[in-house]
Amino acid sequence: MKLPGNFFLVGMMGAGKTTVGRALAKVSGKVFYDTDHEIESRTGAKIPIIFEVEGEAGFRRREVAMIKELSAQKNIVLATGGGAVLNPANRAILRREGFVIYLRASVDELYLRTCHDKNRPLLQTENPKQRLQEFYEIRDPLYCEVADLVIDTSRQTVHSLLQLLMKELELHAD
Repeated sequence: MKLPGNFFLVGMMGAGKTTVGRALAKVSGKVFYDTDHEIESRTGAKIPIIFEVEGEAGFRRREVAMIKELSAQKNIVLATGGGAVLNPANRAILRREGFVIYLRASVDELYLRTCHDKNRPLLQTENPKQRLQEFYEIRDPLYCEVADLVIDTSRQTVHSLLQLLMKELELHAD
């Protein structure tokens, strides 16, 4: 099914933005991009290395530039990084250039999905679950602010999530 415009996925790390984004792009006939993957492919460095060398501020500068560039394209699905909404410029670009979908999951679910992932530098702490909780408290209101649609991804298969998402998108397209 062809749905017009760009779809931008926001949400915490581990919410399913990349997985759901790929599936959504496939069924909607759009091209899929992931800001983190694009940054890695263009720099030739993994996100943890970028954080190590440039710090979070350096990574966030790259993220803003990538969101600005990719959102200017037409008919894409873009999975943004979990912290992208922290920057007001990113929130403005996303709202202006497409339909924003917040994939929401509980902190417990996010922890289960990310606890063994060493490619998430912000979770390499003594208590990653507490860190996720802190991020959630700061970011959830920002995700809600920018979102045109909120979908709960906890305890759902990609297939059921995609069916729900397509139904919601069809309603919003009318």
